[in-house]
Amino acid sequence: MMWSKKQFRHQLNSEIPLSTPLDQLQLLVIDTETTGFAVGKQDRLIEVGAVPVAGLQVLEKNIFHSYVNPERDIPPEITSLTSIKQEDVVHAPASLEVINHVFAHAREYEVNAIAGHYLSFDLQVFKHELRRAALKFQQPPSVDTLDLLAYLVPAWEMKDLSYYAAVFETRMYNRHTAVGDALTAAYLFCELGERLKERGKTTWGDLLELSSSRQI
Repeated sequence: MMWSKKQFRHQLNSEIPLSTPLDQLQLLVIDTETTGFAVGKQDRLIEVGAVPVAGLQVLEKNIFHSYVNPERDIPPEITSLTSIKQEDVVHAPASLEVINHVFAHAREYEVNAIAGHYLSFDLQVFKHELRRAALKFQQPPSVDTLDLLAYLVPAWEMKDLSYYAAVFETRMYNRHTAVGDALTAAYLFCELGERLKERGKTTWGDLLELSSSRQI
């Protein structure tokens, strides 16, 4: 007998006209920290940061942040990289609760899409955490700054987030922290949005066209 997973629905405000100007879009820029890169196997989510962006303006006063209990030990090299210790997560909520809070935050700001830098990884993290809770992830509309960079500077090789923040002279926050990277990515996205407008890419439809919309 086959069992089908119940679907986790993001319920974002994504049914908007393709002609909607970039200046009127609402996005939630997210970043995750994990115990490692094998998120489909043994590695787990340990931290989430999310920053709303409205009309290419970062809403710094409305940041979401939570540690997550990974139900496993955090490797020493991850603690060294992220400064997240076992005592930070041992009493933190489970991943399903935190992911629900992230999308509740998105709905509060009537978000049209999720955004981030190397967003495909963060969405993979959500997908596998929800799979462990017997839920199927419905991928939300998403915008990856890597896709925008591929259009704006196609000759460049893929670099670290801090490299792009330095080149485009946008604000840079603490690296390898979920809130710090989400804030850095949010300001980078806003700058890239302004560069897109200069190239005549001014609408929600244009943004979707530039986004590869990779299925996770």
